[in-house]
Amino acid sequence: MTTRGRFITFEGIDGAGKSSHLDLACELVRAGGHEVLRTLEPGGTPFGQGLRNVLLHHAAPATAEALAMFAARSAHVEGLIEPALAAGRWVVCDRFTDSTYAYQGGGKGLDATVVERLEAIAHPGLQPDATLLFDIDPADAAERQRAQGRAPDQFEGRSPDFHVRVRNAYLERARRNPARIHVIDASGSLEQVRAAVAQVMKRLLA
Repeated sequence: MTTRGRFITFEGIDGAGKSSHLDLACELVRAGGHEVLRTLEPGGTPFGQGLRNVLLHHAAPATAEALAMFAARSAHVEGLIEPALAAGRWVVCDRFTDSTYAYQGGGKGLDATVVERLEAIAHPGLQPDATLLFDIDPADAAERQRAQGRAPDQFEGRSPDFHVRVRNAYLERARRNPARIHVIDASGSLEQVRAAVAQVMKRLLA
């Protein structure tokens, strides 16, 4: 019987630098003897990628955003994540439902009970085995983004207060789920953050 894979998610405010460490996590999983699938949200499937293009460039009310996020997520879970886990592959995903609690909930004020109901519909019984939350002061994250010199999407370009609310919602999620959510100090050097990621991943692989 095939052993079910593990589901690892990366979270954090825009500019926290989480995406730059996904390759490291995947490398460590492979070094531990497991096949790994790297994916992202919104996206992961053609349907989800189509919604991603809309969501990143067209603002909408919080409820509409959440519904679109969970539509993409439902297709992602059914079409990609669950089959990979069932086949014994580890899945490393850039964002999952914690993002909806943080962005549409914390950032835009959507009631958490609405997110909970949608979560129960889109992926009943599925939760990440572990989440790495990259935490950084929003002002420092914004400075990193300015230094990159690229045009912000409609989430990245929102007000500083919005990103403070998102960060606070993430940290509240971490306080409520300490066994699952591992907070990574993303304010340090690239080497320091990589070392922290490696430490968490090696514990998960042990």
